[in-house]
Order: sequence, then C-alpha cells, then structure tokens
Amino acid sequence: MSDLKSRLERARVLVVGDAMLDRYLFGDVDRISPEAPVPIVRVIRQEERLGGAANVALNVKSLGTQVTLLTVVGDDEAARRLQQLLKEHGVHAILGQDPKLYTCVKLRIIGRAQQLVRVDFESTPDHEVLADILADFARVISEHDAVLFSDYGKGGLAHIPRMIELARSAGKAVLVDPKGRDYSRYDGATVITPNRTELAQVIGPWDSEAQLFERAQSLREIHHLDGLLLTRSEEGMSLFDASGHIQVPAQAREVFDVTGAGDTVIATMAAMLASGMGLREALPIANRAGGIVVGKFGTATVTYEELFK
Repeated sequence: MSDLKSRLERARVLVVGDAMLDRYLFGDVDRISPEAPVPIVRVIRQEERLGGAANVALNVKSLGTQVTLLTVVGDDEAARRLQQLLKEHGVHAILGQDPKLYTCVKLRIIGRAQQLVRVDFESTPDHEVLADILADFARVISEHDAVLFSDYGKGGLAHIPRMIELARSAGKAVLVDPKGRDYSRYDGATVITPNRTELAQVIGPWDSEAQLFERAQSLREIHHLDGLLLTRSEEGMSLFDASGHIQVPAQAREVFDVTGAGDTVIATMAAMLASGMGLREALPIANRAGGIVVGKFGTATVTYEELFK
C-alpha cells in the first residue's frame, strides 16, 4: 500500500463542474408555528462546507492526490466564502467569475438531526465566461492525469463535449458524474457514474438483471464509453465494460446520510485511475469509500488512512 500512497501523491486530477456552497443551520424544534403548520427551528449553530464540484475536489485532495478545481462563481458573498474554504482546505482552484451569476448555495435547515427543508439559490452562468473556462481547460489539461466532470445541471458544463474530446486526445482518463437524459454530451468518456434513478431516466426501468445488463451495455457502446459504473445504494455497485459485468456488494456499516456519497465514489475512482489503476481494480476501493462516507453527516470526505486501515 505504500507504493499506492506514493502513486496517489504523484497523481493529478482536474475537477471541472458546478461548485456550490453548502450551508447548514442546526437547531432545536419544540413547537409548531402559529402562522402555518410548520415547525419553528431555534438555530443554535451554523456550518458551511464545500459542495458540488468543490466537494468532489476536496474528496480527491483528502486521498492525498493533487487536485485542481475549474469552475465558475459569481461576484458575491457566497463566492468569497467558497474561495476562502477552498484556500483553507488547500484545494487549488481556477475560478471564472460572472458578476451576474448567483453562486450556487444549498441551505439545509436541520432540526433534531433531521433535514426539515432545503433552500437553493442559483442561476445560469454567462456564455462568455464558459468560453473562458474552455480556454483555461485547454491550457491546463496536459498538467493532469485524469479529468473528472461533476455535472449538477447548473449550466457550468456547456462545453463538456469539446472538453472530453480535448482530454481524450491528450490521453487522459475522463470520468463523468452525469445529469439529465442526454448522455450524448458524454460521448467518448472513460466512465460515467449514474445512480439508479439517473440511469432509469435514460434506459427506462428494468425488470431483471439481464435486462439491465443488455440496456447498460447498449448505452455504453452507443456513447463509446469504456465503462458505465452504476451506483445502487444498498445493492452496491455494478460496472459494465467491454469484458462484461462485475458487481460489488454495499459495504456501509451504518447509513447516516447519503448526501455527497456519489461525490466520494467518483473522486476515489478518479484518484485511482490517475494513479495508474484500471476500472475493475479501482471499483472495490471506490465502493469502500462510499460505504465509509454514508456513515458521516452531510457532505463529507474519506482519507487515505480511513480507506486502507
């Protein structure tokens, strides 16, 4: 494992996508509002964490791998706080700035250890800013071993087909956490990592494992993907590739919160591929990372030591 650790430390991952600021308000709930049938939360503490693509980058960093985050933010308080958190965690970032953009914020209100409501603040970045990001991508791609696209459907990956083309032409592994029904955007990627709901939106619900295999392999071949990694919660993970299919069982000892678990899985896969591993070799390690992170509250990370103790 010492050899793997040194390989991970030398590996470099470029994370591109929709960065967010996750805000939490924790409080006590002991009565219902007289104004409406909703609980009153008396806030006792606040917390802020990196979210979206920023959380993915932090997960890569937590494994000891070098990481760069490429994203677009606004010119607002949330953007400044996001930059501060990235700096505090040692995540190198290239930030495009759009003064008209609301930096994406997810505000979660927690009462008695339960999420009561989530409030999202967001808008779509300007096209010219995204064109600048494409230029930055082309400039830094050669410095990295793998590229991870974290697509949250917020508009920050308008140029992803061209980015994938550039990355594959440069011989880089390309991983995509997909969003939406149009997977043609991800043509040529090394691997995409949909969950069950996301994949069913594209191939339809399946009635059997045989039907899932047939449809997943067809999708993989249509879009020229080396692999399709399906995350299946309590059923573990399934990898479909040119050699067929391999499944690993879930390893979660206790599921506390699934928020950001997909971020940890794809970040771990990216770090392992950047270090020289193949998809099948990286799969059980990513599965183990996902099993650890669901035992933590909110958007969280897994360290190398936790993963290989």
